[in-house]
Amino acid sequence: MAQGIRGKVLNEKGEPLPFASIYIRNIGEGIPANQNGEYELKLKKGVYDVVVQYLGYATRVETAIVLEDWVNLDFVLKEQVYALQEVTVKTNQEDPALTIMRKAISKAKFHRLQVQEYSMMVYLKGTGKLTNAPFFLKKELEKDGFKINEAYTSESVSQITFRQPNTVEEKVISIRSSGDDNDISPAPYLATSFYNNKINEAISPLSPSAFAYYRFKYEGSFVEEGVMINKIRVTPRSRGERVFEGHIYIIENLWAIHSLDLTTSLLGFQIGIKQLYQPVAENVWMPSTHTYNFSGKIFGFAGEYQYLASTRDYQVTLNPDLLVETKIIDEKVDEVPQDIIKLDKSHSSLEQMAQADKMTRKDFRKMVNAYEKEALKEREDLEVVSERKYNIDSLATKRGLEYWDSIRPVKLTEEEIRGYQRDDSLAIVEAAKKSEVDTVAKKSRRKFQPLDILTGGRYYFGNGRSAGFHSNLTRLSFNTVEGLKFGLAGYYRIEKTTKMEDSVTNHVRSWNFRPEFRYGFASQQPYGLVEVRRSVTQGEKAHSFGVSGGKFIYQFNGDNPISEQVNALYAILLRQNFMKLYEQDFIKGYFFQRFNESLTYRGSVTYAQRTHLENNSDYSWYNRPERTYTSNQPENVEAGPETFQDHRAFILQNSLEWRPGLKYFVRNGRKRPIFSSAPLINLHYTKAIPSFVNDPMAADFDWVEAGIEHFFSFGVSGQLDFNLKAGSFLNNNRVYFMDFKHFGGNRTIFANMGVASNYRFMDYYRYSSETEYVSAIVHYQFRKFLLTQLPMLRFSGVRENIFFNYLKTQNSPHYWELGYSLDNLFRIFRVEFGAGFENGNYLRSGVRFGIASFINISFDD
Repeated sequence: MAQGIRGKVLNEKGEPLPFASIYIRNIGEGIPANQNGEYELKLKKGVYDVVVQYLGYATRVETAIVLEDWVNLDFVLKEQVYALQEVTVKTNQEDPALTIMRKAISKAKFHRLQVQEYSMMVYLKGTGKLTNAPFFLKKELEKDGFKINEAYTSESVSQITFRQPNTVEEKVISIRSSGDDNDISPAPYLATSFYNNKINEAISPLSPSAFAYYRFKYEGSFVEEGVMINKIRVTPRSRGERVFEGHIYIIENLWAIHSLDLTTSLLGFQIGIKQLYQPVAENVWMPSTHTYNFSGKIFGFAGEYQYLASTRDYQVTLNPDLLVETKIIDEKVDEVPQDIIKLDKSHSSLEQMAQADKMTRKDFRKMVNAYEKEALKEREDLEVVSERKYNIDSLATKRGLEYWDSIRPVKLTEEEIRGYQRDDSLAIVEAAKKSEVDTVAKKSRRKFQPLDILTGGRYYFGNGRSAGFHSNLTRLSFNTVEGLKFGLAGYYRIEKTTKMEDSVTNHVRSWNFRPEFRYGFASQQPYGLVEVRRSVTQGEKAHSFGVSGGKFIYQFNGDNPISEQVNALYAILLRQNFMKLYEQDFIKGYFFQRFNESLTYRGSVTYAQRTHLENNSDYSWYNRPERTYTSNQPENVEAGPETFQDHRAFILQNSLEWRPGLKYFVRNGRKRPIFSSAPLINLHYTKAIPSFVNDPMAADFDWVEAGIEHFFSFGVSGQLDFNLKAGSFLNNNRVYFMDFKHFGGNRTIFANMGVASNYRFMDYYRYSSETEYVSAIVHYQFRKFLLTQLPMLRFSGVRENIFFNYLKTQNSPHYWELGYSLDNLFRIFRVEFGAGFENGNYLRSGVRFGIASFINISFDD
């Protein structure tokens, strides 16, 4: 027969206190109440001291005697009474919060490092509901089982182990979910500490730079079980994203977190965070209860979601280097003793820390920083920033209701119970549907459908063999050279995968055969090519080589600065043909070698007959006589007629991509690069060798280029992205236009992907060069600038940016453009305004519309 304690936690008005903490002091375990303030905790027979806590209310302690049955124990908590420090009112007297936070900040890294390793059991419950939806979709959602304001709940129990400096191991013991196939992981929410500088890119109030972001106000203190707790109001200097607002409670003398109640926002969604800490060892406090609330609106949908995490069974291993409890002296307000230990950089920080019974906050922080650097130097994998291991117990999804009722620390509400009953019924129906069709078998038995030719499809034949069509809808377009044009591309693939001895790395070897065909009805000219590629991948190392050849049609700029569909849209609607094409009859061999994620080599050799093409179609819906199509020969400040002659070429290309200092994170043994951690340096060399070609007009040139792409974060001020390139044709005896250095122009209203990738208003080919050149694309994102002075806009996730782009070749004028943009509009759009100039003279201006800069979309097949 089960027994224990159960009841409610209320305030003096009889209102429930959701997620109040119920902690059993005798056994060091606790649970949270549910959102209705109800709790239920199974206990063995015995006498227990029950501690009940809730932020903003005085803690209550009651003794419970558990015998043969449940003990009903309700708690009524009184609002916390705060005592204010007696401060003599003087001119320029600073708020006591400032010295409290200075000391807490100086000890933040100490508290983060003082636990060398810990493990805990975590119960995580997520409850969400859709609170609104567009009226025309509500009925469709109901057909799929989604109802407005109905709860959808998921639960998991995991064992989490953390080891310094940043290794997290998580074993999911059990999962019960009403959502998608139970991909719940509490680690992202629990492994991040407010002692870190950032929490999901938001600046922690305990960051060393916190005073640049926040104002702090002392709102009183109270004593709880012999410990004095200070209540500090946290107010952003500039409200919006990436900052917190609310209260943080700091333990006097220990300068550790007792609890916190903070809010922030991300991409316009509001996030509320509450944490309550408990002592797990002498002078070591760690979170026992976490609550996260998410809410927001997008495109007529509104919803809210809540995570509740309860931790227990802490097993803590303290860092033996950080056992000395140092008294922190704030030199701004405290008297500094004569015998105080000062930091000596010539000696080991570890030795000094062992003797540091008292230090100034600045010296202490410097000493802990030095200690951390010394500890990191001893690690073997310096480039690994974090490591996470995640696995799910084979029985995790198979445990029944009796198991959950026995281990669940948070009593379900009636709404959640109804939601589970509904979802269990739906799950039975879905399971029946899935049992009728084996999706893997169906996939392998897929038969040809005529629509697959346009939309794409893949067919499996077993033993790693497959074939299919690429998405050929994008190959249907119009241009002035071919007129209405269509294309078809497909592939045949043979792949073999071998699991390596480390059971993490796969050795993948494949052959790929790819034919492509296109035909223009105005030019009545078919084109085709075939590519054969061999690829080998083993972890982060990979190489491939191949050969392609045929007769095909290409843009002069091989980076394809304008898409076929956008060009067709402008041609048909506005009679503007920005795409310029040439014909190439060729054979090409290439090689690719990725030594690791930070170093990649690419090389190729091409023999080609290149032919100039003329317009063959004048079709457009725009029929005003003042506008005509331009020639297929681009206008350029350097190119003469000879650069468009038919000719042959034998060309060698070599390029090296290098990311010095690249960092990684590891998940389940697999290293994954953090590309933002290092700059991208590009080195390029191309040579055309005329002696290999039986043509007196063969291409003859040498071209070198170097470039760097990266960003700098300026914290509260913003972020600077830049893309710099410089190059020169060391030999330009005969350079044909397709071999010129081309720059990413844009004459449409559609913005390019990437804020530092291309120019906004420059012609596609006007400044293409066969001489020396230097280009710079610079983009700066503000946290607060003009419109974002309004907190409402900052909370919506809108970003303001300015950009400055510059280009100079040997024969071109100084071209530059200046602009302003609004990013993350409605969370997915970007709009840019700006103008281009030649030698300081106005050239043109415009508006560009695009996808928000944080969204990355790949259009590769």
